Amino acid sequence: MNFTLKSISEGKLLLIDKPIDWTSFQVVNKIRWAFKKKFNLKKLKVGHAGTLDPLATGLLLICTGKMTKKISEVQSLEKTYTGRITLGATTPSYDLETAINRKFPTEHLTDEDLIRSKNKFLGEIDQYPPIFSAIKKEGKRLYEYARSGEETKIESRKVSIYNFDFTNISLPHLDFEVKCSKGTYIRSLAHDFGKSVDSGAHLSALRRTAIGSFKVKNAITPEKLIEKLDL
Repeated sequence: MNFTLKSISEGKLLLIDKPIDWTSFQVVNKIRWAFKKKFNLKKLKVGHAGTLDPLATGLLLICTGKMTKKISEVQSLEKTYTGRITLGATTPSYDLETAINRKFPTEHLTDEDLIRSKNKFLGEIDQYPPIFSAIKKEGKRLYEYARSGEETKIESRKVSIYNFDFTNISLPHLDFEVKCSKGTYIRSLAHDFGKSVDSGAHLSALRRTAIGSFKVKNAITPEKLIEKLDL
């Protein structure tokens, strides 16, 4: 992977493997800083094509220079994730960013129940985003309402689940792979799945493995990218 001032300015699409506990914004800032330092630039456009939550890892597509004009096009591509749903407990954020707030029984669940309920989520569905999300409503992020304790109505959105498969069932944990459309919240999918089986659930691990034809196996971490720049 070779970088020149011309190639960065004209536009690069970078495949980054986002580490856990990093925000997508932090990745963008780190990469922008690295290129500006390397090429002694005062300004450089850098953006990402699809947010990953801090607790998620995996593929983040970073655009530089003129390639930032392609961000909306890249964002529309289907996404593939692997991860883990943990049954028997919910959290306000639908993942482990917040503490468990309620517990539920799981003894009544069979593998057949889980598979039957999973299949109900295939195709186009109405999904409510988590209140702990960055979606804007009336000029504020939803998570700002959540953190202040202020109530607000969340509108459902149409999303598509193309594939939803369990790769391992070991209650209370369900390892899965999902292929879905732009705008799908896997946290919401986990939460709604828990309700569908008369229990509760939260997302306990998530990794994005693909965006369209771009694969995480071809990505590098932000640290490796900076090493390649000899900074």
